[in-house]
Amino acid sequence: MTIQWRRAAGIGLVAALTLAACQPATAPGPSPTTGASATVAAAQRGKGDDLKILYWQAPTILNPHLSTGTKDFDAARLVLEPLASWGPDGKPLANGLASEIPTLANGGIKADLTEVTWKLRSGVKWSDGSAFTADDVAFTFALTKDTAAATSTNGATTGVKSVVAKDANTVVITYDAPTPNSYQWGLAGQSLILQKAQFSAFTGAKLKDAPGNVKPIGTGPYKVVDFKSGDVVTYAMNENYRDPNKPYFKTVTFKGGGDAPTSARAVFQTGDVDYAWNLQVEASVLKPMADASTKGSMLLAYGSSSERLLLNFADPNPTLGDKRAEPSTKHPYFNGADGKIVRTALAMATDRKTAANQIYGDAGKPGCNIVYGVTEYESKNTQSFCDKFDVAGAAKLLDDNGWKLGTDGVRAKGGIKLVMDYQTTVNAVRQKVQDINKKNWEAAGFKVNLKGVPADVFFTNTAPDGAGHFWADVEMFTNNSESTDFTTYLTDWTTAQIAQKSNDWNAGNYARYSNPEFDATIDSLRKEADPAKRAALFIKANDILILDVVIIPIVSRTQVTSGVSKALKGVVPTGWDSEMYQIADWAK
Repeated sequence: MTIQWRRAAGIGLVAALTLAACQPATAPGPSPTTGASATVAAAQRGKGDDLKILYWQAPTILNPHLSTGTKDFDAARLVLEPLASWGPDGKPLANGLASEIPTLANGGIKADLTEVTWKLRSGVKWSDGSAFTADDVAFTFALTKDTAAATSTNGATTGVKSVVAKDANTVVITYDAPTPNSYQWGLAGQSLILQKAQFSAFTGAKLKDAPGNVKPIGTGPYKVVDFKSGDVVTYAMNENYRDPNKPYFKTVTFKGGGDAPTSARAVFQTGDVDYAWNLQVEASVLKPMADASTKGSMLLAYGSSSERLLLNFADPNPTLGDKRAEPSTKHPYFNGADGKIVRTALAMATDRKTAANQIYGDAGKPGCNIVYGVTEYESKNTQSFCDKFDVAGAAKLLDDNGWKLGTDGVRAKGGIKLVMDYQTTVNAVRQKVQDINKKNWEAAGFKVNLKGVPADVFFTNTAPDGAGHFWADVEMFTNNSESTDFTTYLTDWTTAQIAQKSNDWNAGNYARYSNPEFDATIDSLRKEADPAKRAALFIKANDILILDVVIIPIVSRTQVTSGVSKALKGVVPTGWDSEMYQIADWAK
């Protein structure tokens, strides 16, 4: 088995754009990655039979703008497209609905950084045969920006004044102010384009009832034939897809459910599937299986994925009824006067090295920063804090601040006990990490109740056990930035993005964290064009989240940790976009 680690390096995307304004000769071009087009012979459309994809987390919805899970975004990506994707090099890739990537050099990005003009491909059709136009792009933006629709992708519209169809094949994005992140909206999963005709009667609060949420009409290489939520999606080739030579496969079966070890066996041992996603399997099991396989290969790529602990700043006590975990409440020991002391003690008692080295192996490293993957943006201010695994020290910190150990082994102060519910998805690796944390945390004086939630429930906004509801004290899962500019990603910790009942728990700030200094830092990132100052702002935002112990990164994971059939060709992993971002190029 050959493992390739991919990591963004050198100057960041936005820094490159800014430098281009001063040095036209260095204006960034699109990603040179073009997928498998050069390797797949012409006139191959429909030559292949069924492409079998296995996700052990099953998709539950196919409208990505109402999704809170990667499984749903990826299942939608076979059908829906953005204007462009993020390539393996962290640069925009023109494999979507845009005919080219706008830059300062080609005039697509206005010199004052307030406006971006996207030229769309001509002649593109929806899978129902109707014409795709710039009106569909403008409509999608308006739909997702409308707070009444409670979309999970609303954060990507922050600071975007308008998206207007200049003509049928031209879209103009105007920002509220000069915005150095010129590709904030339009790329990847946050900006998958919906058909206006299908969704126009379901805007605002009606969006959740749209039939297109489970059977969207798209411009991508495949179309949905049948969808059994929480189980399987079946697709057929889109005969109206713009490239007459693609896609190669007649049909796709996107099966969900099971577990990660079963998925690994299906691609490496039995060869029953062509692609097995997110093989979050203990290293001692996964590596020998992959090494010995004659049927499949391991596919790894770094981006910015972090397996992290989120700490709840609101009170998840069920006795609160409709106020449970609402931002108007305060967590009894993670918030308030002693909040940072207790949060710091928990971080000190978290063994990141054992989790990374013994459980994840080659697929992870001990976590520390939430902003990583671009060297210029990685903080050096946090390492000593992250390296401080000291259970006895954590116990002393609590004891010194009045959290005294009771006869039951649980610390308490002022009638409040350090009893917590700690939830994550049902997965053998995550349960092992839970066990490690429970042992150490309880040695420090916490009482820890473990909870495992099926992934198709955890990654949905509708279930009480969902990550967005966060009706627990601590929860653990993986997330990542969708681009090498982290502004939109970091927006998910701003006050405006607090998940709560009024937005159907679809906003990104699950922790209910509110800090004016952090909010102001993100506002500055939207305006600051100087590369060095932007880097400093990314570091500052990261340091607030880490040193204020809003989040405890446990493992910096590979973004792609999947198994692929040795017979499958044209699969080019990226650490910055969906694993399905160039599925049109896959072939055998």
